[in-house]
Amino acid sequence: MRLVLTYLIGLIFGVGISISGMANPAKVLNFFDIAGTWDPSLVFVMGGAVVVAFFGYKIVLSRPTPVLDAKFHLPDNPRIDARLLGGSALFGIGWGIAGFCPGGALPALGTGQIDVFVFVAALVAGIFAAKGLMALTHARAARVLRPET
Repeated sequence: MRLVLTYLIGLIFGVGISISGMANPAKVLNFFDIAGTWDPSLVFVMGGAVVVAFFGYKIVLSRPTPVLDAKFHLPDNPRIDARLLGGSALFGIGWGIAGFCPGGALPALGTGQIDVFVFVAALVAGIFAAKGLMALTHARAARVLRPET
């Protein structure tokens, strides 16, 4: 049952992304082109998502536990630090250059366009690179905190 619900939620998300135009890089790039062919329609998409998420979180988090899990898995780091700001900047730069965000690129794979596959491949490579760099950073920090004698 959990797998079926996961699939249905992903399907609804993909359809919503496709209908809103978020899977179309030209529409997204026009949103960022304020001095040229600016298309403000994605402001409404993002605003609608914020409103739905706001009320959705209020309703869901009023329950003692989730319906399909033993506990809620929420971020436990409320800090705005260099890692968060750097990741946000990289996300925005990548979105502005490619016209895809990860959420919009996955449903766009269904179009069969090679640029979508190239973007998703680069996204996956970036995820693995980031995980590798974080592991190296944690290993170095552990050695500094507990030097070998």
